Amino acid sequence: MRILVSDPISEKGVQILREAGHEVDINTGNDEAALCEIIKSYDALIVRSQSQITKDVIEASDKLKIIGRAGVGVDNISIPAATRKGIVVVNSPDGNTMAAAEHTLALMMSLARNIPQADQSLRLSREWKRSKFTGVEVYAKTLGVVGLGKIGFEVAKRALAFGMSVLAYDPFASAEKAAKMGIKIASLEMVLREGDFITIHVPKTKDTLNLISSEEFAMMKEGARIINCARGGIIDESALCNALNEGKIAGAALDVFVNEPPLDNPLLDCNNIIATPHLGASTREAQINVAIDVAEQIAIYFKDGSVRAAVNLPTVDAAVMEATAPYISFASKLGKILYGLAGGGITSLDIAYAGDINSLSTTAITRAMIAGVLSSAMPESVNIVNAAMVAESRGMRITETRDSNDRGYDNLISVTAESPQGIRSIAGNILHSGEEHIVAIDGYRVDVKTEGRMILSDHIDKPGIIGKVGTLLGNAGINIASMQVGRKAPLGRAVMVLSIDNQVTDDVLQKFAALEGINDCIMVEL
Repeated sequence: MRILVSDPISEKGVQILREAGHEVDINTGNDEAALCEIIKSYDALIVRSQSQITKDVIEASDKLKIIGRAGVGVDNISIPAATRKGIVVVNSPDGNTMAAAEHTLALMMSLARNIPQADQSLRLSREWKRSKFTGVEVYAKTLGVVGLGKIGFEVAKRALAFGMSVLAYDPFASAEKAAKMGIKIASLEMVLREGDFITIHVPKTKDTLNLISSEEFAMMKEGARIINCARGGIIDESALCNALNEGKIAGAALDVFVNEPPLDNPLLDCNNIIATPHLGASTREAQINVAIDVAEQIAIYFKDGSVRAAVNLPTVDAAVMEATAPYISFASKLGKILYGLAGGGITSLDIAYAGDINSLSTTAITRAMIAGVLSSAMPESVNIVNAAMVAESRGMRITETRDSNDRGYDNLISVTAESPQGIRSIAGNILHSGEEHIVAIDGYRVDVKTEGRMILSDHIDKPGIIGKVGTLLGNAGINIASMQVGRKAPLGRAVMVLSIDNQVTDDVLQKFAALEGINDCIMVEL
């Protein structure tokens, strides 16, 4: 596979991919137009925060299957566009946790003791003005943490060691877990009102954009200090500028800005601000960690299709993905067969699970089923990433149920499709040994392994049908490996599944469909 590295990453990450047999090109500093031009020939892309992977860049790609962000934030990648096109987006959520937490604490201490200003005064102006830079202690102060995720938690843990009290706002945090650490979960308003130092650790989303603005600054203590090592835009920069100039807050330390580099940003003219050029993840250790992490994920994805830290996949935990992988593959096969049975225009899919499979998360399995159906019907790429989105855009109704009765099967997946042609269904079972079997078609019981080439037919159960089919295929030089017939009553409707060793031409398939008593037939290759 060809992999483009469009932002600088550690050579150790590049080495992992090359040792896995991939061709890696390092081509950094490209703008959107250049990326649109060069992305066409690549199967994977690795970025940090500089490259802007817009909708146009993604649409320009012809072969792109996965985008890796060597870091946490993915706001420089158009996730909806990637999802629509079936491109997996992965990040490295843990690689720079310590680096970001430590940088936050470094900025907090620098704010408390006016370290950058004192350094400039002594070195650049040769001044010795100790009283000018009198600071404050963090001991016995309150730290307000907005966002108690991995980084926020590490910051809080270290602040406690400084003898600070910690209030945290996070709607998804466990109050019990926080309490065990000595952290109190509170409302955003309480965190802002009580915090002597306030630090931001939330992702940038439509809900967190300008989360801290004029109203929030008005809530803060006189002389509070604020730190942002998360993402630019979470703090309203205009409101922050006003709060600094009016003396409402004593200082701010920013590592991130709405527009980077922020060379004409008026915040840089404020005396009571510390600014660093997005250094939160800029440690040697973090750079190596995120590069290795994202490279390993891409290498594994191209090896077996699994991912660990995907942003736009329903199942990202490695253990869960490993457990569900056989069912994902099987569901995709059943979906392809069902599309052949139902034809175009499917308006609904009803998917049911029974047996031991119910102990697993079936979200990814359901998506694989949808992808199997849609990939047969649509020329554009449809896979587990974008299947649900594509189905919704086409008005397809999807239902998922679980049956507590195993119905005598180890792991049963049943799916029914409704289309203008009628209602068709298929059911399959994965044995504990791992063998995959189709066990029913339209309610007619069969037992066929899902492998190789198959012809499925709907016919009238009457003497001579099987003989005519065998003669037709024999004359065409097609060897029948196995045959299964399912019926409910003699001389009524029946289904037949033939496993065959050779490719069937359209001409032979048309002759098959034209045989007396055959209602329809399809060819499936798995």
